[in-house]
Amino acid sequence: MTIAGIDEVGRGCLIGPVVAAAVVLDAQHPIIGLMDSKKLSEKKRRTLAEQIKSDAIAWSIGRAEASEIDRINILQASLLAMKRAYLQLSVKADQVLVDGKHFPDIDCRGECVIQGDQKIIEISAASILAKVARDDEMETLDRFYPGYELLRHKGYPTRLHLQKLDELGVSEQHRKSFSPVKKRLS
Repeated sequence: MTIAGIDEVGRGCLIGPVVAAAVVLDAQHPIIGLMDSKKLSEKKRRTLAEQIKSDAIAWSIGRAEASEIDRINILQASLLAMKRAYLQLSVKADQVLVDGKHFPDIDCRGECVIQGDQKIIEISAASILAKVARDDEMETLDRFYPGYELLRHKGYPTRLHLQKLDELGVSEQHRKSFSPVKKRLS
């Protein structure tokens, strides 16, 4: 049975896309150390991401942009990013396991697993790829919007990010429907 794990990263951020990954692991090439991406150092995440990309049967990244998040809401955008990741897989999965409690609109049987990134290695692998991809996105956005110090807070609503929003205003990459951003627009 071919199992695809799906997870997303960046739902709580104030800027940039929500990013999802889908991964089908190869039982013949086990990857040691897979776990929730939040519990890994950046260096370990990046090392595992490279191993996942080289040893997995299939993997893909999907995303939904800040403008889509503002238009359809963060939950629907997260599900859209998951669907896009799933649709880009180069192999057809027999079952999809998704982290959390919402299943994307895809044509495959599957289930949601609360804290799946801590329990299911396919979801852990997806968590790692999504986190590394979104961190890379923050690195790119930081070059275009250097004053926001995105490398330090990765777009989350930290005190520093809110301070930078007060100083610099809202960029076109910020999620304007999110309360801390919306109140700075008026």
